[in-house]
Amino acid sequence: MNRLDLKDVVALITDLPGWRYEQIRGGVLERELVFTDFIQAFGFITQLALLAEKRDHHPEWSNVYNQVKITLTTHDASGVSMRDVEMARSVERLYKVLISL
Repeated sequence: MNRLDLKDVVALITDLPGWRYEQIRGGVLERELVFTDFIQAFGFITQLALLAEKRDHHPEWSNVYNQVKITLTTHDASGVSMRDVEMARSVERLYKVLISL
């Protein structure tokens, strides 16, 4: 998997509100999500874990009560790759479903 150029990353995440690119560790995508409560946040993490395992692409995350912070990077590419952008899109789809319940 190849690392994306900064301009490509910026263009690809324009339709992903709340995601930001940080130039640390070769480049990462980050997003903070807010849920109704801890149970909803933990349910999101559980579902995302199953999805990530199927894709063999594992996000870094932290959870404090109703907040989940996600960091995506492709270690093999030493930065952001299309796998990260695709995972961010999946995160957004899952998040929209859960917050609409």
